[in-house]
Amino acid sequence: MTQTPPKPWHKRTRAVHSGTRRSQYGEVSEALFLTQGFVYDTAEAAEARFIEAGPDEFIYARYGNPTVRMFEDRIAALEGTEDAFATASGMAAVNGALTSLLQAGDHVVSAKALFGSCLYILEDVLPRYGVEVSFVDGTDLDQWKAALRPDTKAVFFESISNPVLEVIDIAAVADLAHGVGALVIVDNVFATPVFQDSIALGADVVVYSATKHIDGQGRVLGGVICGTQDFIRNTAEPYLKHTGGSMSPFNAWVMLKALETVDLRCRAQAETALVLARGLEGASGLRRVIYPGLASHPQHDLALRQMEKGGTMIALEVAGGRAAAFRLLNALEIITISNNLGDAKSLVTHPATTTHQRLTEAQRDALGISEGMLRLSVGLEDAGDLLADLQQALARV
Repeated sequence: MTQTPPKPWHKRTRAVHSGTRRSQYGEVSEALFLTQGFVYDTAEAAEARFIEAGPDEFIYARYGNPTVRMFEDRIAALEGTEDAFATASGMAAVNGALTSLLQAGDHVVSAKALFGSCLYILEDVLPRYGVEVSFVDGTDLDQWKAALRPDTKAVFFESISNPVLEVIDIAAVADLAHGVGALVIVDNVFATPVFQDSIALGADVVVYSATKHIDGQGRVLGGVICGTQDFIRNTAEPYLKHTGGSMSPFNAWVMLKALETVDLRCRAQAETALVLARGLEGASGLRRVIYPGLASHPQHDLALRQMEKGGTMIALEVAGGRAAAFRLLNALEIITISNNLGDAKSLVTHPATTTHQRLTEAQRDALGISEGMLRLSVGLEDAGDLLADLQQALARV
């Protein structure tokens, strides 16, 4: 039986208890229903379920599963949406949210500062099927206003861009988009469901790579689309269940257990990120330290209005370009080189040669991704140890 949280529950409580379904055994920890299919007492029962399945009736794991449904209910409660659909990965969530909604002749406006795979969907995949996409500087409201048209079906952006950490004014963009009847789809990975209420700010649909902070321990892939029940069940679900983009029950179970600590983890990581950003700002060998929690960040005031904290991600621009950036990476002793983020372990990557390597040099320059830029995902290690590690690596550069 689904447990719906009362409104007074805080996020940390919702992340632990929302959506719980207990079997007849009354287990404390959520059960893992590792099954592909489900059985029916009679042929008539099978027929009835295929016509209309009830809230606790399931047909096939690609369509839904009790463990997956618990995760969907819990993340929807945490995000403040009516419903959610769990996907196989974060990119399945981005692709599913966009492709399920759009058709040939539709128009989309997107911020140009995006993760490389998101750019691929918007630049290559959607136009292939007749969807027109206009790109804008996400921080420039005049560009959003100029690009929006009466036939614009949706707008898409990362609330904090990967990897240069631009902060988009969700409320302002949503107001402009809703003025022409467009749906607002926000990738909220960097801001996390802990620090930002995108729906309250005006977003209609919020997507996450659950692989990142939601799992938070580098174990499994997953994604999720959060929105109204109508969008999730009548738009996203039909597309995703028939094209195979759903989350596995095992991964959903891992995500459920991870949600119990997501608030604690993200808050500790953000506190350490602020310590590191302050400790590194102005350091010899660094051209810039980019962190929304620093007063030097171009959208610092906006970040404080939209988010509780500055987040867990820092961008560092190393003087000396790629060679110097590589020397710093190779000198680190605690922080690990990896293209993942949101992990309990601090991870760092060189976007120009990894996550954004498919972009041309001109495209990277336009996005501010220099050869010296590093993207640092702050983990749960001691802040003093991490700062010392970065400082000793900088000294070698």
